[in-house]
Amino acid sequence: MDLQLKGKRALVTGSSSGLGEAIVKMLAAEGVYVIVHGRNAERTRQVAESIIKAGGIADIAIGDLTTDEGADAVAVAALKNGSIDILVNNAGFYEHKSWTTTTAADWMEVYNTNVVSYVRMIQRLLPQMKKNKWGRMIHIGGGLGIQPIKDQPHYNATLAARHNLSVSLARELKDTGITSNVISPGAIMNDSVEKWLLSAAPKNEWGNTLPEIERNAVKELVPNDAGRFGRPEEIAAAVSYLASPYADYISGALIRVDGGTVRSV
Repeated sequence: MDLQLKGKRALVTGSSSGLGEAIVKMLAAEGVYVIVHGRNAERTRQVAESIIKAGGIADIAIGDLTTDEGADAVAVAALKNGSIDILVNNAGFYEHKSWTTTTAADWMEVYNTNVVSYVRMIQRLLPQMKKNKWGRMIHIGGGLGIQPIKDQPHYNATLAARHNLSVSLARELKDTGITSNVISPGAIMNDSVEKWLLSAAPKNEWGNTLPEIERNAVKELVPNDAGRFGRPEEIAAAVSYLASPYADYISGALIRVDGGTVRSV
C-alpha cells in the first residue's frame, strides 16, 4: 500500500536507536526525507547512513532537547533544507524508582525530558507547518499514562501529560490542516528487553527458549490478548499511517498498540 508520503519531510526525535530508529527507517522506506535525531553524533550518523544505503534520503540533527539551546540547534538542522511536514516526538527516558525513592529533582528532570522537550519541538516547528497548511504532530505516549502502576510514578505522570498536551494541541490546530495524535505502545521487545528476559528466566522459571520465555513473562508481567511483546516495527507502522494523508480525519486521538494490555473502551 502506498501511504502517499513520498516527498514529505519528517523529524523523529530520539531516532538514533530503539523505537525511534524503527520509526525513522519505516518512514524512509515510504519515501519520506527523514531527519535522524540523537545526542550521540556517531550513532545518529550510522542510522542515517544505513537509511541512505537502503535507498532512502536522510540527514541528521544533533542536540539535547532538554535545553532551549539544544532544541534550537535541532530545529535549525532539521529545517536547513526545507520545511518539516511531520514531527514525531519520541525522545525520552525512564528510570526504575518508587514513590519512596523519587525526589522532587527526579520529577523535574523526567518531566523536562519527557514533556517539555516535546513542547520545545512543537513550538519550533509549528509556525512553518501553519504556513504550509498541512502537517502532522505525532507523539509517543504509553499505557502507563492510562493505567499507571505503583512504581515509576514520575514517568507514569509524564506519559499522561503527553496524552493531554496532544489533545489540547489538536484543539488549537482546528482548521489548520495539521493534526495532533498519540501512539500509545505497550511493552515492546528490543535488545535490552530480550537480554533481561533471558537473564531473568531461570529465576522465574519462564522456560528455556526465547519464545517460551516471552509467552510466560507476558502472562506474569504484562498480560494481553496477543500473548506477546510488541515489536518496534508495529509501532512504526502505526506512526506511518498517522503521518499519511489517509489519516486526515484523525485528530486528538490516542491509538493504543499494546495487544490489548490496557483494558478500556
